[in-house]
Amino acid sequence: MKSPVHLNALRAFEASARHQSFAAAAAELHVTPAAVGQLVRTLEESLGVALFHRAASGRVRLVPTDAAERALPDIRAGFDRLMLGLERLREGSASGMLTVAVSPAFAAKWLLPRIERFQAAWPDTDVRLDTNLKPVDFVALGVDIGVRYGTGNWPGLSAVKLMDEEVYPVCSPKLLHRRGRLLTPESLARETLIHDLSMDAATGFPTWDIWLQKAGVTGVATARGMKINNSAAVLQAAIDGHGVALARSVMAGDDLATGRLVRLFPEITFTSPLAYYVVYRADCAEMPKLVAFRDWLLDEAAAPRGKRRY
Repeated sequence: MKSPVHLNALRAFEASARHQSFAAAAAELHVTPAAVGQLVRTLEESLGVALFHRAASGRVRLVPTDAAERALPDIRAGFDRLMLGLERLREGSASGMLTVAVSPAFAAKWLLPRIERFQAAWPDTDVRLDTNLKPVDFVALGVDIGVRYGTGNWPGLSAVKLMDEEVYPVCSPKLLHRRGRLLTPESLARETLIHDLSMDAATGFPTWDIWLQKAGVTGVATARGMKINNSAAVLQAAIDGHGVALARSVMAGDDLATGRLVRLFPEITFTSPLAYYVVYRADCAEMPKLVAFRDWLLDEAAAPRGKRRY
């Protein structure tokens, strides 16, 4: 029997098959494409089987063979179990590190203003925030728990609804004072609209067009205005008086409470079809650190302002 296969070679194979590219696998694993290719070849030689289809010239086409395709689910499950085992070991360490994946805007506008309460309640748990605009691979990046915005369906992850969200126009008090009262939604035709491009409209993410349709308003040129791909920056632009933003209530709540922003047309209500969810891998659901952080998030979202448990 040949010697046991090195874990690095299995990881290189799995990443190459998932990305269908040595270069993309190399970027994920922080090595060179040549190193990934060599690891895959070493694995093939060790097993005595081809893992990818090859053209007549011998050049590798990153399409897994039938045998490789059948093996991949077990290999991925094995890596998941290995990561879970390592996390179990870390649970007993002094560091108590918890890796949390959130968007940069959610971190800035909702989580960071509240995180001190979690740290006070759980001083032995160190929180590491992984902020990304796009969803990340929890296994590959060692993420324990996260908050995502969407419909609640992400393959491989359990999802618990955290918060629903309203969408409404906001502006700064100084813009409102400078313009006089915006008496009707039709008044928006004279204002600079600030657009949030942080999510693709195809996901159901509310846009100015959708809100104006809900309000029964026509004749507003929604193609114009300021376009920003970060929800926190959208609100900051409105705070600075650059125009009227279509705000998300979870992001804008603290700015409204402090008077940095003013909600316009409160008689028009529009609940977003998307919501915030706490997400984590099902096989990690009972980890004490994860349970503590998940329950804290749910308490923070549910409790009235100023009446937190922690």
